[in-house]
Amino acid sequence: MLTEAVIGLPDPRLRPYVDRYLGYRERTAGPLVRREAAGAFVVLILGWGAPLDVTDPRAADRGARGTSAFLAGPFDGWCATRTAGEGMGVQVLLTAPAARRLLGLPLGELANRALPVDRLGGWLVRLRDELADLPDWAGRFARLDAAFAARLAVTGPVDPRLVGAWRLLAGSGGALGVGALADEVGWSRRHLAVRFRREFGLPPKTVARLLRFQRAYAMVGATPVGGGVPGPGWAELAVRFGYYDQSHLIREFREFAGATPAALAGSHSSNPA
Repeated sequence: MLTEAVIGLPDPRLRPYVDRYLGYRERTAGPLVRREAAGAFVVLILGWGAPLDVTDPRAADRGARGTSAFLAGPFDGWCATRTAGEGMGVQVLLTAPAARRLLGLPLGELANRALPVDRLGGWLVRLRDELADLPDWAGRFARLDAAFAARLAVTGPVDPRLVGAWRLLAGSGGALGVGALADEVGWSRRHLAVRFRREFGLPPKTVARLLRFQRAYAMVGATPVGGGVPGPGWAELAVRFGYYDQSHLIREFREFAGATPAALAGSHSSNPA
């Protein structure tokens, strides 16, 4: 179970790239397995202590085993994590444009994969070791600030047309069609799809689906649905987030979260911690 969680806010100059840091400590007596939903973002875990396995049920070679520090995503399907013992670390969620800039490599090389940081570059391994040696979260968050600022100084900017396309798509919550997006950027649909996938890991149509799903998924745990407490029904949520109907919403949840919205809402209500 999670025994400690501390939120850190990055230096204001980093806010366009990093929203927040999450420092955590976790202890479990036996194996703890979690199902992690798909997302259009990149997850960076810089941890130490108990190792973790990340598995994608669609392909065994996409995961990472026995590591406490790894980079994952973007993923267009759910995956599972498994750990036992005590571990600590920092989690950072990055948008695709931010990850592309900070990592300095196209995310097409990372899509639907979880990789230990020692396969991605020495700076991440050194950063993890430095974080582990520091005595408190404030010092660790300050070290992350310095490391990310140093990366921004040596990596080149992402094509502003791609960044603009991402912002338009994200700003619409995934509602903007690929044709309209291509028109806004001034590229053909095919050129946009090829560049977008290479640099950000997934094609714009898939990212649009994931953006819609992420908004709906966040609502499942936050709003009572179909229970004893009044709340919107699944059909209403489907309309709210741009799905054709309730069946469409449920299909997307099965693909991206591995469960129906009702099953997920039930698991949240039965485990309020």
